[in-house]
Amino acid sequence: MLSLCELPPWVLVSRDFNDDPRPLTIQGAQQTDRFLFERLNAIDDQQMRAQFFDDYMSVKFYLHQWNEETNGARRSLKNSYVRFLRGWGVDSNMLEGAVLKGWVESRFGIMPNYHKQPISETNENDYTPYDIDKMRGHSRTNSINEQFDLLYRYTQYELARCDPNRRWLTLYRGTYDTQEHTVTERVTKHVYYVKLNNLCSFTSEPERAWEFGTTVWSVQVPICKVFFYGDLLPRSILKGENEHLVIGGEYRVSEVRD
Repeated sequence: MLSLCELPPWVLVSRDFNDDPRPLTIQGAQQTDRFLFERLNAIDDQQMRAQFFDDYMSVKFYLHQWNEETNGARRSLKNSYVRFLRGWGVDSNMLEGAVLKGWVESRFGIMPNYHKQPISETNENDYTPYDIDKMRGHSRTNSINEQFDLLYRYTQYELARCDPNRRWLTLYRGTYDTQEHTVTERVTKHVYYVKLNNLCSFTSEPERAWEFGTTVWSVQVPICKVFFYGDLLPRSILKGENEHLVIGGEYRVSEVRD
């Protein structure tokens, strides 16, 4: 699978990259929307920047016009990036999750390893639930990958504006069965490397992570791999669990001992 960023997929998923990350750019995305980021630079208040970004997305992708169009166009326009983020928050293994995982695959070349069932990179003969959900999702949307491109750029912009020198976030993930994950190396009994899905959820609060599993992992996540986080937008999207959507790969995880 090809990547639309400057690094090949096998580098992006590696532990070496996570240990020494660098900013990522999506091919063709940096040359557009200069006006947006020039305006954002002049706004000091984060909530005002978020509102300006949300308004800009609505205008650029005609999302504000959905109720003025025909029925077929309404479905396409109404199914914006906001709908897919909310759908992920309900269940990442539904249609919305497949479209988001598909964006990671199309931009970074990283295939998902799970969507309703394990996904094998060698199985090219039959459509999987992931393939079916992804195709169904794209048939209902208006330039959804381009919307995600701009959302990722805005996420990276805000994180850099908060702290331009920060390279990692400490995030947490709860799991009920660690055996479901591929452990690539054990460092100690409670520290090991795990191959995570190409897009997965974390929280910034360890207490929240315990609500989602009997084992909680602490992970140093590169800033450049954060696709979205719950405090980014003015709408109430993924805010309740302080959720972060993170591009996957091989991560060093440490079990949090309660």
